[in-house]
Amino acid sequence: MPVIAVLALDGLPGHHLTTPGLVFGSAAREHPGVAYDVRLCAAGGPGTVRLDATVPADAVLPYGLADAAGADVLLLPAHRDPGVRPAPALLDTLRAAAARGARIGACGAGVLTLAATGLLDGRRATTAWRHTGELARRYPRVEVDPGGTLVADGPFRTSGGVFGGMDVCLRLLAEDHGERIADRTCRELLSPLVVHAERVAEVIDRTLADSSGLDATLEWLERSLHLPLAPADIAAHAGVSVSSLNRRFLARTGLSAPRYLLRLRLKRARELLERTDEPVEAIAARTGFASPAALRPHFARLTGTTPRTYRARHRPR
Repeated sequence: MPVIAVLALDGLPGHHLTTPGLVFGSAAREHPGVAYDVRLCAAGGPGTVRLDATVPADAVLPYGLADAAGADVLLLPAHRDPGVRPAPALLDTLRAAAARGARIGACGAGVLTLAATGLLDGRRATTAWRHTGELARRYPRVEVDPGGTLVADGPFRTSGGVFGGMDVCLRLLAEDHGERIADRTCRELLSPLVVHAERVAEVIDRTLADSSGLDATLEWLERSLHLPLAPADIAAHAGVSVSSLNRRFLARTGLSAPRYLLRLRLKRARELLERTDEPVEAIAARTGFASPAALRPHFARLTGTTPRTYRARHRPR
């Protein structure tokens, strides 16, 4: 049975601690032959880990770094302070895992912890949009993808955003047991959110009819979906700071600028799948995703299925 070690640092969001067990446990319950041993490891040794301010509580974890020594997969969740230098023992554990061929996933500030090992030098990686500048500044040998969508390079899987941990886990599940099982697991976990996302989309469409001073930038985004846009690029076009940009986007659309851009990309991808015969690879590129693999988890969260299955269901016969 593959062992997955979740290396928890102080300040991690509670849902990042529970997401691996939720994804792999759900897959195991629904699909015979799927089995994982998920170990929650306190990076400072077995004991207490402090959760972030959204859940101001302590979590007592039964495992420590020693229990990650032979793990097949190591996961670094997001945590509170990306500026803290990781402990040498944690860095050694990650380097040893890479040396023996283990896969390593990280999201949010956990990507900066992974980058501190030097293992991401010369490789592509991404993180939460608010950390992309710091990742590029502190680790200039890392090729930073500003999109925040999942990036796979060698044995490393990196992602950003609220659902970054789930993106990484679903990708690992697909690699081990195929896309069908990963897609079904994603639908089971997120089907209520799909309905919510459709309702949010309707609200956004109505809101777009209003004027708020963002019209030119919104039109520019529609024309620029193929570009690797960072929040700073959008803010520069709007002539405001990133923080002001997000306040204005939230007031206008109910979403931050990066989330709104992702929503536009997915909407365009759906339109192209419904109306054209372009291959999924070309559609991913036209909508700003580095690859079909980067498109797939976000598309699944919105529609509950893969791009190819969506096309088969929605193209007129």
